[in-house]
Amino acid sequence: MRSRNPGAGILCVVGARPNFMKIAPVIRAMQGATPPLPVRLLHTGQHYDAEMNSQYFEALGIPDPDINLGVGSASHAVQTAEVMRRFEPVLDQEQPAAVLVVGDVNSTLACALVAVKKGVAVIHVEAGLRSFDRGMPEEINRVLTDQISDLLFTTEKSARENLLREGIPESRIHFAGNVMIDTLRYSLKRAVPSTHTFSRYGAPADWAQGGFAVLTMHRPSNVDDAATLRSLLGAIRDVSRRVPVVFPMHPRTRAKIEQYGLGSMLDDGSFLKLPPLGYLEMLGLMQAARLVLTDSGGIQEETTALGVPCITLRDNTERPITVEQGTNTLAGQNPARILAVVDDVLRNAGKAGRIPELWDGRASQRIAAVVRDWLDGAAERLVA
Repeated sequence: MRSRNPGAGILCVVGARPNFMKIAPVIRAMQGATPPLPVRLLHTGQHYDAEMNSQYFEALGIPDPDINLGVGSASHAVQTAEVMRRFEPVLDQEQPAAVLVVGDVNSTLACALVAVKKGVAVIHVEAGLRSFDRGMPEEINRVLTDQISDLLFTTEKSARENLLREGIPESRIHFAGNVMIDTLRYSLKRAVPSTHTFSRYGAPADWAQGGFAVLTMHRPSNVDDAATLRSLLGAIRDVSRRVPVVFPMHPRTRAKIEQYGLGSMLDDGSFLKLPPLGYLEMLGLMQAARLVLTDSGGIQEETTALGVPCITLRDNTERPITVEQGTNTLAGQNPARILAVVDDVLRNAGKAGRIPELWDGRASQRIAAVVRDWLDGAAERLVA
């Protein structure tokens, strides 16, 4: 197992907003361990909206990053390369015992690659998830990061089987549970009520009482192709004639709708078009919704934890437990299929689901305990 300096602590990496929800409870658990685990936070700047980042950090109780690489937006190749270029001298200066990465964004793979080439151990939180769709950039990031990680923390049991099948030694794999659910449970009491969000953005007052759907959509496979995006918006427009749709629009999606001249499709029906929302606002909306339509992996998990029906606008998911045990249904991109699932939810209330094993709000404490044992073992080996 690689490690250069067991006493130096853990350098935690975030790059995009989904990472923030995953790193927040990990940092709290490490800082709250006895004795505390030394930890520093590095933000690559992959998501570069300063106002949104500040909202998320404040809402989640994350300290300001110790280091910000300020990478910004670019193509996958350019962004990954730029993170690597800027991360290497920081790693040389910090000399951590390990680099901890979360999820599957470009920053995750980029920092893991630099670390492993420098002989620094890599810890991957949310390892082993697989969509088995190599057309997803995130799938490539997941597979490669897992191959070079020393400690791999999984959220569901199928992830362990995926890792073993790919040749990862069992001794490296630890079933810890889901840190996203740690954050959700920690934040529920502070969630912004949907009525406040509706009032702020001018939605009809009766929407909160009569029921509404929440839509998020941002994946390239759904928004980058004009014909696909037009078809999906047509389906969502039909949904909005059945139940009002609240649509916080990802910057990528908004730009593509404007580029393809599809904005008028959202003027026909009951839509509330919103800018990107903070975590606590989104949590309040999802908690109160009759259903959620999404192509986000994290939202599939959050809706399962909240017991809210989720309709995923993809043909596959790297989080199969949300389908097998949770409230999630895969509807793909077919408008008829999407509407059929929506109608079933509106008539029959959707899948009830249950909370998966170890989604109990304590995953981060289990991670901190394993990392503490690993650091202690590394120190003992160094002394010996």
